[in-house]
Amino acid sequence: MADEPTKPSMNQNDNSPRSAGGSDPSRPGHSSARRSTIIDPDQLFDDPEQEDLADDVPFDAAEMMAARLEEMEKQQANLADRLAKAQEDIHRYQAEIQNLHRRREKETEETSRYAIAKFANDIVTMADNFERAMTSVPAEAIHDNPVLKSLLDGVTMTEREFLNVLERHGVKRISPKDELFDPHRHQAVMEQEDKAVPSGTVLQVFQAGYVIADRVLRPAMVVVARGGPKPVKPMAPAESEADAAATTSEEAASPAQDRAQGPEANEEPPVGDNGTA
Repeated sequence: MADEPTKPSMNQNDNSPRSAGGSDPSRPGHSSARRSTIIDPDQLFDDPEQEDLADDVPFDAAEMMAARLEEMEKQQANLADRLAKAQEDIHRYQAEIQNLHRRREKETEETSRYAIAKFANDIVTMADNFERAMTSVPAEAIHDNPVLKSLLDGVTMTEREFLNVLERHGVKRISPKDELFDPHRHQAVMEQEDKAVPSGTVLQVFQAGYVIADRVLRPAMVVVARGGPKPVKPMAPAESEADAAATTSEEAASPAQDRAQGPEANEEPPVGDNGTA
């Protein structure tokens, strides 16, 4: 038998090119990116561990989504709380700003109203000197001395003009003789027994007081009566006006009612000659 020609052996680990589709890595233009690996999809989950992992993926994703949703809800609740607190702070700050504006307006008004309080407290002593000068002149001396009378008239006119200037600037004199004692505006220097007047009536004014707007600049120094009858509480202006209006209405309604009623019920109609009405 004739010997068959020996075929060259193929080494699977041999990287030398022996086919038309092969490529030589040492040749120019060769790139490793041109290599491709074909993976069989059926072989991806042949491993039981990989199948278990694939089964667990959807449940893990749902848990992650639930956890993420819960976290977002917590963040939303936190943001809502912060927003409510911020709105509350804004309302509080707005109220504080309004109170600050009102306080500033009040302080500005009081500053302009009581700006001359210190000056007025010093200058009212001049009015006291005018009053002392007028009360120091005896009444008999005025009739006997025309010059003294003229001088006294000049002092009186000067005092009157001085008080008018003070009133134009909001300063008024308090001379509460025959009035009830007011502890907020008067200062009692002594008490005197007098049963002819109600207790607490001012009998004498030692020194006049002064007020600026609604603030007492200097209280009046007075002598107060005691031992008399209990003082009657003065009626408030609103109550007195209401009573006066009610009285006027009743007086106006009386003639109208009389006209509406006509002759009195007990008045007999006139009788004629034949005895009939």
